[in-house]
Amino acid sequence: MSTSGYLQSLFGFDGQVAVVIGGGGELGGAIARGLAQAGAHVVIADVNEEACESRCAQLVELGGKASWTLIDVTNRESVTAALNVASAINGRVNALVNAAGVNYGSRFLDYPEEKWDFIMNINLKGTFNTCQIFGQHMAEHGGGAILNFGSVTSLLPLSKVFGYSASKAGVLNLSRNVAQDLALEGVRVNTICPGFFPAEQNRKLLDEQRVANIMNHTPMKRYGEPDELIGTALLLLSENAGRFVTGAVVSVDGGFASSWF
Repeated sequence: MSTSGYLQSLFGFDGQVAVVIGGGGELGGAIARGLAQAGAHVVIADVNEEACESRCAQLVELGGKASWTLIDVTNRESVTAALNVASAINGRVNALVNAAGVNYGSRFLDYPEEKWDFIMNINLKGTFNTCQIFGQHMAEHGGGAILNFGSVTSLLPLSKVFGYSASKAGVLNLSRNVAQDLALEGVRVNTICPGFFPAEQNRKLLDEQRVANIMNHTPMKRYGEPDELIGTALLLLSENAGRFVTGAVVSVDGGFASSWF
């Protein structure tokens, strides 16, 4: 077997359908590119129509197969509608990436209740909705893989982002529990915990002192690049390379989570 053939047998997604929720964003978009170039038909599901269209055009330009659908992860009817769009492509969805997320920065005593509820509703309840609805579909169609987005803040406290940190800690715990519950149904559930990437929601919260603190605790002394998430995502979503991996938490953070002390 050739090198390319061997790698394809492990990490190839030919004939599979992968849904990337939040695929219009930078980090979800990077994973969508990786999946498309690995052979999957990628369905971009996002709340932003313009972002959906732009990402699909990018994937097609790279030679991939792509389509899109709007989704509101807080609305179960919307999640079901997105599943129906994706499963109509070849009868089933093989992989789901939950990359949608929102953030807000404030001192704890000034943190608005409505911001807390907004973040929990999208980041945690939205993950519950999509895992349950897509997980049911996967269990009924021979299995599948779900990759949820946690964060370094799932593992370690970080000032100002209290709602985000709590929601992502909840995502990590939820993912492990769902992985245990669906293992015999052939549905694998794992969590990727990105460190600090130059995504739009991060830029808004970064001042000079905060950047210095982050770099001091990051052994590699730099931000991550979105494409550096792709390899981990392909492993955790692959039917072959990742077939015995479920309930795992993988940090892609330049060493941040291991260097707190």
